Amino acid sequence: KLSPLPKRAKRTYLAMDTDKEVIGYVIPDVTEEGINYVAMRNLFVREAREAMHVKVEKKTRTVHVRESAERLQLSKKWSEFRKKMNPDSLTHPPEFIVKPRGQTVWEGKTLKLHCTVAGWPKPRIAWYKNNVLIDAKRHPEKYTAESNYNMHSLEIKNCDFFDTAQYCVSALNVKGEYSSVATVVVKSREYSESPFNVTKILTNLSWLATVEGVPVAPLDVRCHDANKDYVVVTWKQPAVEGSSAILGYYIDRCEVGTHHWAQCNESPVKYARFPVTGLVEGRSYVFRVRALNKAGVSRPSRVSEPVVAMDPSDRARLRAGPSAPWTGIIKFTEEDSTVGVVPGEPTDVVVTEATKSYVVLAWKPPGQRGHEGVMYYIEKCISGTDTWQRVNTGMPVKSPRFALFDLAEGKSYSFRVRCCNSAGVGEASVSTGEITVGDKLDLPSAPGNPVAIRNTDTSVVVSWGASKDVKHLVGYYIECSEVGTDAWVPCNNKPVKKTRFVCHGLTTGTNYVFRVKAVNAAGYSQSSPNSDAVVVQAAISLPGKPTGVTLLEAAKDYMVLAWTAPAKNGGADIRGYFVDYRTVKGDVVGKWHEMNHQALTTASYKVKNLKENVFYQFQVRAMNMAGVSKASLASAVLECKEWTITVPGAPVGLHVLEVRDTSVVVLWESPAFNGRTAVNGYYLDIKEASAGEKGWKAVHEKVNKLKYMKVTGLKAGASYVFRVRAQNLAGVGKPSAVLGPILAQTRPGTKEIYVDVDDDGVISMIFECSEMSEGSEFIWSKNYKAMTDTSRLTIVTEGGKSRAIFNSPSMEDLGTFSCMVTNTDGISSSYTLTEEGLKRLLDISHDHKFPVIPFKNEMAMELLEKGRVRFWTQVEKCTSACQVEYVFNDVIVTQGKKYTMNFNQSTGIIEMFMDSLEVTDEGTFTFNLVDGKAKGTTSLVLIGDGKTSNLQKKSEFERAEWVRKQGNKWILLFHYIGPHFVEYLGFTVTEECNVLLKCKIGNVKPETEITWSKDSIEIAEDDEDSQKIERKDSELTFNIGKISKSDAGIYEVFLRDDRGKDKSTFSLTDAGTVSLMNVVIKSTTSSSEIKVVSTEHGIILYSMVTYYNEELRVGWLHKDAKIAASERVKSGVTGEQLWLKINEPTEKDKGKYTMDIFDGKDGVKRVFDLSGKGEFDIYVLAHSCLSCLDRARVVGGLPDVVAIQEGKSLNLTGNVWGEPAPEVCWIKNDRELVSDERYKLKFEHGKFASITIATVTTADSGKYALVVKNKYGTEAGEFTVSVYNPDDEENKEGKKG
Repeated sequence: KLSPLPKRAKRTYLAMDTDKEVIGYVIPDVTEEGINYVAMRNLFVREAREAMHVKVEKKTRTVHVRESAERLQLSKKWSEFRKKMNPDSLTHPPEFIVKPRGQTVWEGKTLKLHCTVAGWPKPRIAWYKNNVLIDAKRHPEKYTAESNYNMHSLEIKNCDFFDTAQYCVSALNVKGEYSSVATVVVKSREYSESPFNVTKILTNLSWLATVEGVPVAPLDVRCHDANKDYVVVTWKQPAVEGSSAILGYYIDRCEVGTHHWAQCNESPVKYARFPVTGLVEGRSYVFRVRALNKAGVSRPSRVSEPVVAMDPSDRARLRAGPSAPWTGIIKFTEEDSTVGVVPGEPTDVVVTEATKSYVVLAWKPPGQRGHEGVMYYIEKCISGTDTWQRVNTGMPVKSPRFALFDLAEGKSYSFRVRCCNSAGVGEASVSTGEITVGDKLDLPSAPGNPVAIRNTDTSVVVSWGASKDVKHLVGYYIECSEVGTDAWVPCNNKPVKKTRFVCHGLTTGTNYVFRVKAVNAAGYSQSSPNSDAVVVQAAISLPGKPTGVTLLEAAKDYMVLAWTAPAKNGGADIRGYFVDYRTVKGDVVGKWHEMNHQALTTASYKVKNLKENVFYQFQVRAMNMAGVSKASLASAVLECKEWTITVPGAPVGLHVLEVRDTSVVVLWESPAFNGRTAVNGYYLDIKEASAGEKGWKAVHEKVNKLKYMKVTGLKAGASYVFRVRAQNLAGVGKPSAVLGPILAQTRPGTKEIYVDVDDDGVISMIFECSEMSEGSEFIWSKNYKAMTDTSRLTIVTEGGKSRAIFNSPSMEDLGTFSCMVTNTDGISSSYTLTEEGLKRLLDISHDHKFPVIPFKNEMAMELLEKGRVRFWTQVEKCTSACQVEYVFNDVIVTQGKKYTMNFNQSTGIIEMFMDSLEVTDEGTFTFNLVDGKAKGTTSLVLIGDGKTSNLQKKSEFERAEWVRKQGNKWILLFHYIGPHFVEYLGFTVTEECNVLLKCKIGNVKPETEITWSKDSIEIAEDDEDSQKIERKDSELTFNIGKISKSDAGIYEVFLRDDRGKDKSTFSLTDAGTVSLMNVVIKSTTSSSEIKVVSTEHGIILYSMVTYYNEELRVGWLHKDAKIAASERVKSGVTGEQLWLKINEPTEKDKGKYTMDIFDGKDGVKRVFDLSGKGEFDIYVLAHSCLSCLDRARVVGGLPDVVAIQEGKSLNLTGNVWGEPAPEVCWIKNDRELVSDERYKLKFEHGKFASITIATVTTADSGKYALVVKNKYGTEAGEFTVSVYNPDDEENKEGKKG
């Protein structure tokens, strides 16, 4: 017993505002002292921000009825007024008029997603990729988002595989947020053999399953039976369960206008249907579902359409519009006696759903419930007991639906419902009776055996028997597997309800088996048995019609006919032909009769038992395993009579290969009747298909002895017909049957034969075909004849690729090789191997068989300090596995006391050092390199010539000098008394890149004589070079300056006095000069970092050098590849600037640029990254280029030279340009002119600058310039003024006379 019997409720009163609208109930509390009115609750929620003043009036029922009638008269006027004045009637939430549509595109393409959104205030639009906000402004190179009025778009540029995702567009305003989702699939070119490969896309898309083995997201999430706090969510199971069976599903909800998702169920539910409770009345929700298996949880499904939690009966009230504005006054009136009565009992309480996880109850509200709403309590009773337990003790429910969870599976329960309102709790409903907790809906039975039937070369038709006794069937999923594998792949993304489905996207020529499983809300059925294996290829059909029925020979009682096989054999070999005939008498033709009852195996036939001088017509049918084709076109009317002609008959078997836009190869066979002599040649005629008989013209003038010819010079898209005539000694015979029309057009996807030389030097020809069908074969021929000598070529065919390998290429292989693919629409190609081409291929083959490591420099030798010798070379490229063998006179040398080796694989520099070069070192030094198959050798010979002996002497001298320097340090300890060199003559490089020869002297006196010489010639005090000599204390210097080859020579310094003498020598030979120049250029101050500047034509990369010599090699690289000079990209040197000019830069010009000043060992490199960020963005620079067009310029009007007679007036006007308008000044002989009485300077309209000199004199001669300047640059237009006196000119001429 849960509650006492219901009592008569206290009398209630209506709470009303000034607009006579009922806004709530008031229940009086009757006491002895009086009546106190207490407002119990508001039934209608209203946002009232202003303070309310409440007064209470007591009215009788009669007064209340009269006032209600008056209110009804004004209701219509108030309704119209509210629609006009209330802003709520204008605002409405966002609504997608046009939703974005999912698309499938190829890689590298650009796509646009479009949508149209309505709403007021105007919604704000945001785009998301896999729930991540897209910032189009930060990534303009990838995305462009546009909004024009209510139409919005997102452009995705240069799509790649990682753009495959779910794109969501969200629309938000004060009334709420709505979103729509579109799926974008970017297909890789590797799947180009199929127009839409569903199977491979479902297998390869990473966004469908972020974790390997998890299911694909569920489909088609929908909401049903929405009420105040309850909604039923349904969905469809996904096509891919993952690595294991689906264990259940999680349902998530999100309140519209927020981004917070809450999980609705703690444990996964097995059914594809779930009741969601606990919703807040009046709020909107969206739902999504995730699938779970042993590998993990899938990605969420697409969200459902928004649903509002409210009583269905309230929807009509909401559509009528909002109530009148709140006035702040409440009036109370008496209500009739039915208000405040405890509600009656609900009726028709039933269990609508029962599963292992939950039970759903439904009922009808009571008839007696007054004017206020009712809520419900649900009670349960375990079978076998009399105890009723209240389920929702905390809060009654508002909806006449309720889901009970946490029930014990297998147990039986009874359920009943009670109503309640402010007056109390009503009587319980009739019990539902015992309900056992368990699944009411069974899994569907397995479908019947599937049958797979060939359809096209990429699809198969699968049909199966429907599942028996299945309830609430959602549909079927079809899966396929290649024979020999255990991998099953879904063929359809959504379940299909029919028992027939076309599986697309299959691989041509592959064996597949298929299976089917059914699905309903309870889950998946067992899979059907596997179908029989089927090969994916086009279904066999009837062959096409034969063509070109012609007469080859005729006699008194027989005729010999020939025809051309049909172009399409229907997917199966032609098994034979049937010939029909009929007689013709004038304009009267007879019936067709069969000539042969057994199929003919050749494309010719001798028709016997004919009547002489009777006219006949013939037609031919082809047959394959699918049946007999339609009849060919009837032949011409032919008379059966003896032939007396001496010329050959008509050639037969005309067909074409290698049809292209501008060419075609026509082939034919010899005529059956040669005439009196053998055929010695052919003539090929051509005409456009639309031309008349006079349009025939010969393709060639001289007779063609071959039975094929390539016709060139065709018009792309035009249709042509061909015919052939045979010739013998008697003359030219009749033309063959007309072949065509042939459309001159290259088929899409046509590939040509190409030649390949592999790493082993094997030469082969390769031809590929992507349209192979069952029975298709590659047929190779030479000079369009079947190849009988198989020793020359080896044919290897794998799938859609055929390779013809030359066994031993030689001159015997010269000719035209062709390849055609049978059972296709004439797919063919050819390759002509010429003598020159063969030699080139043999050279490439030799290089591949015996690869050579390329050297940048051959081995060289140089002397170092202390007399050391360096042997070095550099390779262009090598791998980390490259090994070097150092050899001297055929003996391998290794690292030790005498030799030191170094190999820098990153730079490719190989070095070997020796402490000195002696007589015993004469011979051959060799570096042997091995890098995989590649080998390389470089050598240097040092044997008995003058250079070798000189090198030995220099090495010994340098060694001795070094030893002597070490000895001088010891001698100084004993106070060496004569003048001497503390440091011998050497060199240094200054910051200005000047070369200084310097030395230090010691123990000198004022009278000590110091003498400099070059090449044994003393430098006197009056020589120019004497100005380069300086002495500071004990240091002597000789400033060579910017070194060049003219500075080569032997420099010597002599010290002499009465105590003794000393000498120091510095050898600056030609080689030494180059080495010293390299030292100069490698100094850090020799060149600046690379900078970039924009011009009106493009951009310039440049570096300023302190020192530059023509002997230095300067190279520019882009992305580590040498830049080739062109009209658009140029490099050079101007003064002390090394530059690279790029005109009209594009996206391809981005990347790393390197300036390399190389000296043979290691050089100076300056690197600049034009990466496309910040101020070095290629588009920013391009914009700067455009801004250079606005820099100040002198665009015309000024001559180069002005010759004017003295006393005349000079007036010059220069046209200038610039944005903003430039500043202008005039200069004469580098001095600025000022406008005065003599010089009148004007600048008008920002375009015209003029100078006027009223009366010129010879003093006005000189160099003038018009200088213009604005923020983008400065420019000067220079000219020369020459003033002459005619009298002086005459005097000069008179003196000459």
